[in-house]
Amino acid sequence: MNQTVASRETIKITPLDGALGANVEGVDFSTPLNNADREAIEKAWADHLVLRFRGVGKLSADELIMFSKNFGSLDARPISTSDRNPYFEVDKPEITIISNVLMDGKPIGGLGSYEAVWHSDMTYVDQPPKGSCLYAVEIPPSGGDTYFVNMYDAYETLNSAIKEKIKNLFCIHDASRNSAGELRKGFKDNDDPTQTVGARHPLVRLHPVSQRQCLFLGRRRGAYIPGLSLSESEDLLNQLWEHATQPKFAWGQQWKLGDMVMWDNRCTMHRREAFDTSSRRLMLRTQISGEKVLAS
Repeated sequence: MNQTVASRETIKITPLDGALGANVEGVDFSTPLNNADREAIEKAWADHLVLRFRGVGKLSADELIMFSKNFGSLDARPISTSDRNPYFEVDKPEITIISNVLMDGKPIGGLGSYEAVWHSDMTYVDQPPKGSCLYAVEIPPSGGDTYFVNMYDAYETLNSAIKEKIKNLFCIHDASRNSAGELRKGFKDNDDPTQTVGARHPLVRLHPVSQRQCLFLGRRRGAYIPGLSLSESEDLLNQLWEHATQPKFAWGQQWKLGDMVMWDNRCTMHRREAFDTSSRRLMLRTQISGEKVLAS
């Protein structure tokens, strides 16, 4: 992991302990970034994959959108699992609400309070997002922490036989369920991975910025490697997932109120711990548009 500390007149970057991640200080979210600060953040993002802006205070949806647009165009929120009421302060297509909060008995956001398993966001589409920014509006007293793994390290530490085996293989990424296992609107339940509906991506991806190779796994449920028997596909995917999600490749974000975390969706996976369903957790997320996934 590159441990270089980048700094400018107003921006300070401090690497965190772990296989990825850095703290960023000195950003004023109420005003547009100047070019030097934007370039410093972009370099830190490329070096550290996950950036944490600790305790930035009250951040409006418009400010989160303005900051996120420094790094690309923004996707509209993804397919939901049900019709949801918009959060009373947010009705913007660029904002996805991640929450267990109910209004009038209906959820205002997605993923509830249960565990969200290891995944990359929206890999079931042909051009998955480049990255995301997630801002903590309300957090529970415990639980709900987010963990990330470095998929460069995961790939580079595979043995040579596995690298050779997967170098030309692709995987179908299931579009029917979200990272908490909920069935999305408009999709039918399916227990046969050979019939999975979703985008087809290489198992080994070439990152368009770093030009480094990384594993690109997306989500485990429903995944299938065309050209292999179901049992061969399941065995190989299980082996890759077990390897990639080892603690030595990970870093955990223990949320504090007002934190904002930005991650590169192309070379990381993340998961969320469960938390007490009687507690409130409310997060606002933007997704930065990505590009076609290129084989290495």
